[in-house]
Amino acid sequence: MKSFCKVVALVLLSAVLFWRCNGFEHETIPNVQVNFTIYPDNVNYYNLNYIGGHEYLTGGVAGIIVYRIDMSTFVAYDRACPYDWEDTDSWLEVDESGLMIVDPHCGSRFNILDGSVIDGPSRYHLKYYHTSYDGRRLRIYS
Repeated sequence: MKSFCKVVALVLLSAVLFWRCNGFEHETIPNVQVNFTIYPDNVNYYNLNYIGGHEYLTGGVAGIIVYRIDMSTFVAYDRACPYDWEDTDSWLEVDESGLMIVDPHCGSRFNILDGSVIDGPSRYHLKYYHTSYDGRRLRIYS
């Protein structure tokens, strides 16, 4: 039963990641060019060395949140809230639990694993950037 659950979880995660690969036009947030590489084992990115760790990086429209899902999978979201992305007070943050991304200004909350809306006024998912990890280098790009 345990291995069946792992297989189901892997299939669901793969489906989410595959779904994201089809077009990166966002309903509210404009597209900006993002293309850089970091080394998660570098002391500057200490929090990315463990599963569930996150870091705030520069880039994108309002900065980027990078989150480590497992030993080989990262996700990267723009910190601009889809509800009020032009408001500089609405930059997204990872909540204290590390399980959600929140906009303290409008109250929208998002799932950290897939960027979907949990609740709040936002109707749109988070703006997502591609990630590619080879075990040493993490590339984040649009």
